[in-house]
Amino acid sequence: MKARVLWVENTKFVAESGSGHSVVLDGPPESGGQNMGVRPMEMLLMGMGGCTAFDIIHILKKGRHNVQNCEIQLDAERAETDPKVFILIHMHYVIKGRNLSDSAVKRAIELSAEKYCSASIMLGKSAEITHDYEIVEV
Repeated sequence: MKARVLWVENTKFVAESGSGHSVVLDGPPESGGQNMGVRPMEMLLMGMGGCTAFDIIHILKKGRHNVQNCEIQLDAERAETDPKVFILIHMHYVIKGRNLSDSAVKRAIELSAEKYCSASIMLGKSAEITHDYEIVEV
């Protein structure tokens, strides 16, 4: 896997993935930024959410469960001193579908957290990660 980050100006950068996609990163005005993109640590948190969402959908579909939507709301706290690593991350899963069993959703979340989601397993080395979920019938 490869990536490249190019400095644009001030605290603005363009990050390019090895698969050919780009995203703008920028800092807040108080740090010299123009608020023109996500913060790098926000990107890390969003990547973790995307990683586990991918797992959840894959596991439920593979089990032939009628999942129709997956939203993960992430709330993180960082250390107050440098390096300001994540120290607590809470993930709230909102899984929508038809006749989804509680046990299937719970199992998918546990498999993602304990076995498949590289991002959350890696971040779990410095942060306490908690999760809960709700199932919405559609």
